[in-house]
Amino acid sequence: MKEKLHKIWNRLKPDRLIERPPLIYRALFPEAIWRHKRRGRKTVYLTFDDGPVPEETPWVLDLLDREGVKATFFMVGDNVRRHPELLEEVKRRGHSYGNHTMHHLQGLKEENHKYFRDIKEAENLIDSTLFRPPHGIIWPGQARLIKRHYNIVMYDIVTRDYSRRVNGERVLNNVKRYARNGSIIVFHDSAKAHKNMRYALPLAIRWLKENGFDFAPLPM
Repeated sequence: MKEKLHKIWNRLKPDRLIERPPLIYRALFPEAIWRHKRRGRKTVYLTFDDGPVPEETPWVLDLLDREGVKATFFMVGDNVRRHPELLEEVKRRGHSYGNHTMHHLQGLKEENHKYFRDIKEAENLIDSTLFRPPHGIIWPGQARLIKRHYNIVMYDIVTRDYSRRVNGERVLNNVKRYARNGSIIVFHDSAKAHKNMRYALPLAIRWLKENGFDFAPLPM
């Protein structure tokens, strides 16, 4: 099964398919949340992966405060271990947060017992019912087991702010091109996303507001 999923993922890996996961990939994980629609409201959900880190997370939090936007942070447990004050700051400012494993492990590359142990280790630091697999990659059997304990949150748009292959304008255009009601949008509060994220995020928030979108944190 793992080999088959590797082949499917490799076929789907071209850049244009990363930015909005295709239906064939979504169908493999019916347990997961890919969009989150609110009746009567045109809403998007900004999410931030791979933090918290002092170089990026406070900047993101300050921007969100200025814009009056609430978001969701999927945190790597080892980063929380080193910077517990940042988790507390995310809580204090009214954002939601979730588990992103302890060591940013990719499910397809790990045995189940090791992967689940890593999630549980992060849970000891990050008390949340939300879970997002790093890279959005797990195999269906893992998803079924994880669903017993967590709400698995995937995404509708990957901005690719982390990529050296794209610039900030491309990151912004990914939001403009794909945003729709209920979109769960992935940015990263991490060093690798520094340049693209800091360029694109403020402009994306402005564009989304101008186009009638509300913002909300994912419910925990």
